[in-house]
Amino acid sequence: MILPTAYLPPKSYMDALMSEPATIEQMESFEKQTFRNRALIRDAKGELVRLTVPVGKVEHKQLTRDIQISYQTRWQHQHWITLVSAYQHTPYFTYLADYLRPFYEKEYKWLIDLNDEMNATLVALLKKERPLLDESQKSKVERRTADWSGQIWTDKHPWQTELSILDTLFDERD
Repeated sequence: MILPTAYLPPKSYMDALMSEPATIEQMESFEKQTFRNRALIRDAKGELVRLTVPVGKVEHKQLTRDIQISYQTRWQHQHWITLVSAYQHTPYFTYLADYLRPFYEKEYKWLIDLNDEMNATLVALLKKERPLLDESQKSKVERRTADWSGQIWTDKHPWQTELSILDTLFDERD
């Protein structure tokens, strides 16, 4: 299976990546405004938040492998603060934060490198057995519902297509 690169991809992408041997396409023309450098999460209030990795000037039909990340803004800091704010009260935040924080501290030159390393970590986390929850954390899990995609939702946080895999990994919020 051949997949495009993706930043904090949705569960459907991760399922495809994990279901069979997959190759990440690097020789395609980079498409703007796609999940190659964007992710969609739900913040602690239930609002949708788009996280975008800024890239340098993209020429017509520029190859994905040649897309450089721009550091003209403090996007890493902004993304990390947004992730902490959105997920700090979820059962698995403390456990998973240490795996994700390094991606927001290291500067990557190429988008493909950031995405490949991050997705390898996400795959490893999805395959890893989660630690046992204490009683207060278990009660959070038991009163929520997961739909067929693995996305957690309630009446307060309705289902949203193509949310980042982080919603599934971190599990539920208060």
